[in-house]
Amino acid sequence: MQPKLRFTKIWQDEDMVELRVEACDGTSMFSNKVYVGHHSLRETVIDLHRFKDHIYGGLYDLRFGEFGPEYGSGALSARLHFHDRGKLLVSIAMQSEYSDFGKKNVASEANLFLISEPALLDNFIQSLRAVSEGHQNDAQLDGIDSPWTWD
Repeated sequence: MQPKLRFTKIWQDEDMVELRVEACDGTSMFSNKVYVGHHSLRETVIDLHRFKDHIYGGLYDLRFGEFGPEYGSGALSARLHFHDRGKLLVSIAMQSEYSDFGKKNVASEANLFLISEPALLDNFIQSLRAVSEGHQNDAQLDGIDSPWTWD
């Protein structure tokens, strides 16, 4: 499996977009759905465009949806961190929508980690901008192969 963080637009109205989020670290994969306001999606594109130039230790926290049973749909938190030698480390926490499981109300959760590169981030930002503007339905941040083999 190819490491990636992928957003696919599955629904929208005048206020919000529903995205399917897929994260893969090369071995494990997790998928959920999150709601994002159109304004928040546009702001994310602007913020990522600024962040891409902070290649010497820059940090950016991408957050869609909210964690916890009080909120609708799922949640995503992805911390992007430029590391030594031009690598972009991405730490991902995801939670599905809560649902009844016997007498409990539960949500599936995952923590995944992938490594990407600045050029791949540029491609992702362009694709996310196209999603935000309604020109395409998906955006993907590709990871590099065999992420755990570098020093």
